[in-house]
Amino acid sequence: MHLDVLDLRNFYYRTQLGRVAQRAIRDQVVRLWPVQQGQTVAGFGFAVPLLRPYLADSRRVIGLMPGPQGVMPWPAGMENVSVLCEETAWPVPTGMVDRLVLLHGLETSEQPTAVLEEAHRVLGPGGKALIIVPNRSGLWSRRDGTPFGFGRPYSMSQLETQLKRHGFTPERTSAALFTPPSQARFWLRTADFWEGFGRRFGPWLAGGVLMVEASKQVYAPTRGGLGAVVRRPLKVLEGVGKGAPEPALNRQ
Repeated sequence: MHLDVLDLRNFYYRTQLGRVAQRAIRDQVVRLWPVQQGQTVAGFGFAVPLLRPYLADSRRVIGLMPGPQGVMPWPAGMENVSVLCEETAWPVPTGMVDRLVLLHGLETSEQPTAVLEEAHRVLGPGGKALIIVPNRSGLWSRRDGTPFGFGRPYSMSQLETQLKRHGFTPERTSAALFTPPSQARFWLRTADFWEGFGRRFGPWLAGGVLMVEASKQVYAPTRGGLGAVVRRPLKVLEGVGKGAPEPALNRQ
């Protein structure tokens, strides 16, 4: 079940804990994907808080928000790039996207297979997807007070297996949200320290979210047609140069 877009907006933009979570995940996204010029960058679910660094230099930025969640205009004070869409039919041409981020889009969906199929469809040659989901072993998935406490949390092996089944090749793994999901001032003020400490020593065992970068598998077409036909023997010329068969009646 998808969360309401107003609840997501209020958490990420109007609470201090939400701003800490937004900064921690976005910084890790930018580490994995430094900003490049001329790319088409899209996000599905509620990924728009992570896309702001790409607004200036990208060819196009698209925020895809599923119907059950609802949509909000984004970014504030600029031309809107967010759009309401069906989970099973994104209004994006096939092969158009260079970078795709999923946040609060997979674990809350009742049709995760359809979501991954659409993600596979819209990615172009060399395109990559970054799937971000709650860590089932982390503290954040156990707290209903944050968006990461809803939906189906994953382990790293579960997420990688599901991606492979839908035509993706996992390439890099990471994690974020090593600070506890607490509104206490101490944890909020020391969040940057815990994020740095977790990236260096914690891997995904303690991170609140798991992140998998995956590329689209593209299979080489099997060669057929004329090339395959020509390699077969041309039986129409069989027997040329051989003597004509002698009637059986003359062989006595």
